[in-house]
Amino acid sequence: MRCQTCGDATSPEHNECQRCYTPLGQPAVAPGVPTYRVRGIGLAASVAVGATAVLYLVVALSPVIGMVLARRAMAHDDADLLLGGVIVTGLVALTMTVAHLTAAVLVIIWIYRARKNTDAFPGALPTLGSGWAIAGWLVPFANFVVPARVMASVARDSLWQRFTPTSVGVWWCSWLVFSVGSRLSSRADDRAYEKLPETPFNEAGYQAYVNYYQDSLLRNTLPALGAAIAAVTLILLIHRISAAQEARIARAAPAWPTAPAWPAQTWPPAPPAPAASPAPAASPAPAASPAPAASPAPVAEATPETPGAVPAS
Repeated sequence: MRCQTCGDATSPEHNECQRCYTPLGQPAVAPGVPTYRVRGIGLAASVAVGATAVLYLVVALSPVIGMVLARRAMAHDDADLLLGGVIVTGLVALTMTVAHLTAAVLVIIWIYRARKNTDAFPGALPTLGSGWAIAGWLVPFANFVVPARVMASVARDSLWQRFTPTSVGVWWCSWLVFSVGSRLSSRADDRAYEKLPETPFNEAGYQAYVNYYQDSLLRNTLPALGAAIAAVTLILLIHRISAAQEARIARAAPAWPTAPAWPAQTWPPAPPAPAASPAPAASPAPAASPAPAASPAPVAEATPETPGAVPAS
């Protein structure tokens, strides 16, 4: 007997498949439990995550532009050049924020669908309800733990593993480094920017802007590294989990060799035609009766002679 989920041979010594942990005799997907397609939304989420990571790296490196403009402003004593660095940094940060929000929405939709699919997988052991795939990102303080637990459960039940894959831990730790580190560095940049002279009049004022951009570049190094690692590991997890779930759902779908042909029907349905009654069998012609035999001619009786009469000649 082979497992209906992975196709490996099973043994009656075990109550479940030793590869995918599906209980013996159970189908790949429980009948009647709805499942969702995750490959398309997973691809969209991966693109958005990759774009967000790239844009954040640009934001993290944007102080280099500000530093170059600050030195040029110091050399030419032109304070208007300092405004260029602020504008470039602001535009890139705004674009990154839009991409970040788009990626967050797509990832939440994907992980919710992937978590709902595990409800249809016999042998799956989810630790949290599917609602936490959404609420876990929104509840304060819970969002430091719950999304990782949901992802770990989905990865175990989709990739046929008893233990949480290492990539889940790497993704979540790097995500926390990016999320917390970017907020701390942003606040530090705001405090440092408030101390800068609004209009520098001497070399020291311009040098303060140069030092500000140098410090900002250093502060962004760790969050940028966390963003890159988190993006790569999350894209890999989305790809692996989506492929595994789609393959399992496809294995459970019935395959029709040809489309069943159904007779055309009209409305209202036409009454059935009456069956033709069989033609009556022809009765046999009566046999011809034999002609009656000809009766013999009567014999003429002799006329008695009268005395004295002359016989006729």
